[in-house]
Amino acid sequence: MKNVLLLISALWLFGCASTTLRPQHLYLAGDSTMAEKLPEKRPETGWGEELQHAFKPQMQVVNLAKNGRSTRTFISEGRWQSLMAALQSGDWVFIQFGHNDESKEKVDRYTAPDAFRQNLERFVAEVRAKGANPVLLTPVMRRRFDDNGQFYDVHGVYPDITRGVAMDKKVPLLDMHRRSEAVLVKLGAEPSRALFLQLKPGQNPNYPKGVEDNTHFNPKGAEAMNALAVAAIREQLPALAAYLK
Repeated sequence: MKNVLLLISALWLFGCASTTLRPQHLYLAGDSTMAEKLPEKRPETGWGEELQHAFKPQMQVVNLAKNGRSTRTFISEGRWQSLMAALQSGDWVFIQFGHNDESKEKVDRYTAPDAFRQNLERFVAEVRAKGANPVLLTPVMRRRFDDNGQFYDVHGVYPDITRGVAMDKKVPLLDMHRRSEAVLVKLGAEPSRALFLQLKPGQNPNYPKGVEDNTHFNPKGAEAMNALAVAAIREQLPALAAYLK
């Protein structure tokens, strides 16, 4: 009888443990700063590539971010529709755009501010309609310092539009823009190079002529940005934080 009771207790505890964290997905919708990279682009690394390592197996990160995408092209290429088709009730969607939306010189991806706002509002509404959880993220900072070593931002109105949509629609906001700015400012102009895709000629076969990229991260930079995101999850999203290791 004692063994039977022990077995029942064990099964009950197992059942509680298995239902506490129902298997779910966290979808990442965004641009190159978040995206998984092709082998020929390494050591370029998106910070979203690191995110799965922070979670227990019950939360599977699905990185649908893609280089060069804005809110407009993410929709026009069918990427948003594919995400919505896979989305289930209780899932999460991280939405981080702005880098390409604000690039006026790149007409294939530019999105005017009003259209950017409308796209974000659409994303939020459609995720909620499926019973899932939208989270807006401001874009991470580009590395920009003037001749005096003072940091400056080049994202224009787009981070504030994201903040405004988050406030108006009562959506959680992970302010990667301000968090990454704090990291770059603390490091300073020259030391902050260590986070980005900066290579000398001949240093890597993928970049025989070298590269000085102040937008995309190397593995160290991606890890740093990932740590900022995980810290924000712990502070602001307790239901999702339950899945963190």
